[in-house]
Amino acid sequence: MSGTMEDQLTTPDRGRQRDILTGAQVLSGQLGKTIQRLRKAYNLSLSELAEQSGVAKSIISQIERNETNPTLATIWRLSQALDVSIERVLATSDEEPFIEKTSRADTPILVSDDGKVRLAIVGWIKTVEWLQWYEVVADPGGQLDSDPHQRGSVESLTVTSGVLEVEVAGTTQRARAGETLRYRCDRPHTVRCVGAEPAKAIMVVIMKAAVME
Repeated sequence: MSGTMEDQLTTPDRGRQRDILTGAQVLSGQLGKTIQRLRKAYNLSLSELAEQSGVAKSIISQIERNETNPTLATIWRLSQALDVSIERVLATSDEEPFIEKTSRADTPILVSDDGKVRLAIVGWIKTVEWLQWYEVVADPGGQLDSDPHQRGSVESLTVTSGVLEVEVAGTTQRARAGETLRYRCDRPHTVRCVGAEPAKAIMVVIMKAAVME
């Protein structure tokens, strides 16, 4: 057996330390990607997430770029701000099952300014940068005003009950149950519930879609 007694005693420890460091880097990288995907799913800027979580903007940026290993307290604050369990944030994406189930309680909900339109984020978080979809429930008179998405984005709204109206750049169109409206959403756009009854729809947003002329 070669090497000194000190080498023989310390080498396994050094190996374990390298394994721990490598594992921490892998987990940190997955965590950063997850935080970024969740933040974008909520259309939050770094500044907005920092304000809601109490975690410095610079720290969040470092986490997303895999430049730091956050403390458990920091992860907890971010998970609370993003309305997901800490277990979901820490989950290893490569080990996710083929069939994934999300409970109603774990489905994030966005609410319009008037409180009458609710969007359940039912899309897959991994596709949020190029494909998003929502379940829309609107009370009579409810209105959802949206800022422009990135250039070339297209939104598809399929009404399942009630009547919804979409206005884009001064052009307005209505759809009833079974009908679908598709429109450019890279400019300000509004969805309204114009019937006497509540309305429901499935909304799909395709980012960077071919620009419709």
